[in-house]
Amino acid sequence: MIHFWNGIIHPILRLTQPRTIVEIGCAQGYNTMNLLSFASTVEGGRLIAIDPSPLFDVEQLIQQFGDRFDMRRGLSLDILPHILSCDAAFIDGDHNWYTVYHELKHFERMERFPIIFLHDLEWPYGRRDMYYFPESIPAEYRKPSAMKGILPGVSELVENGHNSSVHNAEYEYGEKNGVLTAVEDFIAQSSLPLELHRAHSQFGLGIIIPYVRGINFHLNEIVKRIISHSNL
Repeated sequence: MIHFWNGIIHPILRLTQPRTIVEIGCAQGYNTMNLLSFASTVEGGRLIAIDPSPLFDVEQLIQQFGDRFDMRRGLSLDILPHILSCDAAFIDGDHNWYTVYHELKHFERMERFPIIFLHDLEWPYGRRDMYYFPESIPAEYRKPSAMKGILPGVSELVENGHNSSVHNAEYEYGEKNGVLTAVEDFIAQSSLPLELHRAHSQFGLGIIIPYVRGINFHLNEIVKRIISHSNL
């Protein structure tokens, strides 16, 4: 998601000025640092970060940013029920239909649906599930998977390919398979008027914004222009 920071994400955050931001999936903390730096410019701004095993010095960031940084270690679907509201959210954690769909359902239950940024709507995980912890996904939603790699245009897994260190679904496409499928299914079933904007480079970025004429109507139009002029 760091690829989209300068051209798309930061301009939208400057425009919308969210106070409480939720980040799902921190990894090495590159986007976490950007979000904390932004939150420091907003009155009352803070970041709630969710990750079972962050790959950076959490205590150092707590010392640097104080109560603007709230690190919660664990799986997103266990932690999100305890977060009652936020203004913006970043979903870049477990790239599979079950997790992403139910993360979105948690945000839908909040009093006000936040602006949501999602990574990996394109290949390889737009139409294929990936599991960091297969046992955390209910069996009825878990696709057959293996720790094998992926190649563009090849549905079957291969011995040498992209991301062979994680559990990848054995095939692409089909029902309830992949991040983009989860987003499409959620929007189709939601009672809220939501609009999805997409940037197609670097594994893909999606932005979901409530479509409310007179409030977010103009925001949706501005986001379209930001994406079209981002040169990504």
